[in-house]
Amino acid sequence: MTTSLNDGVKKREVLAWASYDFANSGYTTVVLTAVFNAYFVNVVAQGTAWATFAWTLALSLSYALVMLTLPSLGAWADQHAAKKKVLVLSTLGCILATAALAWAQPGMLALAVLAIVLSNWCYSIGETFIAAFLPELARPEALGRVSGWGWGIGYLGGLLCLGLCLAYVFHAQARSLPATHYVPVTMLIVAAVYGVAALPTLLLLQERAQPRAAQSLGLWHLLREVRQFHAFYWLLWCALFYQAGIAVVITLAAIYAQEVMGFTTAKTMMLILAVNITAAIGAFSFGYAQDALGHRRALALTLWAWLAMTTLAALSQSELAFWVAANLAGLCMGSSQSAGRAMAGLLAPSERRAEFYGLWAFATRLSFILGPLTYGTLTLVTNNNHRLAIGLTGVFFLIALGLLRRVRM
Repeated sequence: MTTSLNDGVKKREVLAWASYDFANSGYTTVVLTAVFNAYFVNVVAQGTAWATFAWTLALSLSYALVMLTLPSLGAWADQHAAKKKVLVLSTLGCILATAALAWAQPGMLALAVLAIVLSNWCYSIGETFIAAFLPELARPEALGRVSGWGWGIGYLGGLLCLGLCLAYVFHAQARSLPATHYVPVTMLIVAAVYGVAALPTLLLLQERAQPRAAQSLGLWHLLREVRQFHAFYWLLWCALFYQAGIAVVITLAAIYAQEVMGFTTAKTMMLILAVNITAAIGAFSFGYAQDALGHRRALALTLWAWLAMTTLAALSQSELAFWVAANLAGLCMGSSQSAGRAMAGLLAPSERRAEFYGLWAFATRLSFILGPLTYGTLTLVTNNNHRLAIGLTGVFFLIALGLLRRVRM
């Protein structure tokens, strides 16, 4: 580990940095992927024809807020050397808003939407600012593997959180308790794990940046200025499309499993549990492969694998085939997201990392609008044809492969 770190960076600080991925992965795993999304559709929105569209619309609103606020927030943090302060506040916000989801009962659509918008906004801010610390900790030639450590440890956090939630779901179901009882409890479990696991990060991670004079004139100025950084500019376009496809898998996998494959809540949680194991393996191992193969080639390999996954998922008629597709998604998810984060760190100017990672978040959150909202719209106009929607998701990865050719590392 020592040879991968910048001078003056201790191992415990890198582990503390990686523990934030451990902390926040429970939110995406349980809230966005495995439990609350399906609960929102089937219970809160009471299974109406527009329920899936409403879920994707709520997420899109939260990502729109991220896009509008994060680049300017990143610029402010760079100017005041305040990445750590923003990280602390966003962490507290996500924990409180996630706990508020426990009060969402059937028909309480407004509360559920408000809590999911606020929690996802705060989660996105925290995820972006923790990434901005990466180039301060790792040497340029080791960004891939150190990023992979974070993603891998993160999936272990998702495993722990989902495992705790699954244990409670089985306990509640054995007592014949309804989903309106045990799903709210899982939201409290997620909030608690997030708070405890984030403590090492908040206590040990150092702010090494120095305050600097203001350079950016705001989001729209930055969007024009980024064209001067050609490789970073094309990476943003590439990320917009491949992250759109990933966003579909993250936010709609449980809905697809239950609506198309007939999975129960418990079986869906077991599937996501297994996927987190393969995702951890993919993130840990792929970080080393990325540094060895080169960042662009490694990312291209994952995009081809994503294309194969969406095709298999759309054609799956048996549970076995769907399990294969889901675990292929797990292997791809950790590796492709880790690769993109490392590439952004290499291509962003060193004195403006928080600002440029804010721009990275702008692109990736736009993708979380583009992907799920496209999927939701397709289900709305095709009478809930989820197979067609997941099959067409592969187009995002094809476009990303074409745009990746323009990125010169």
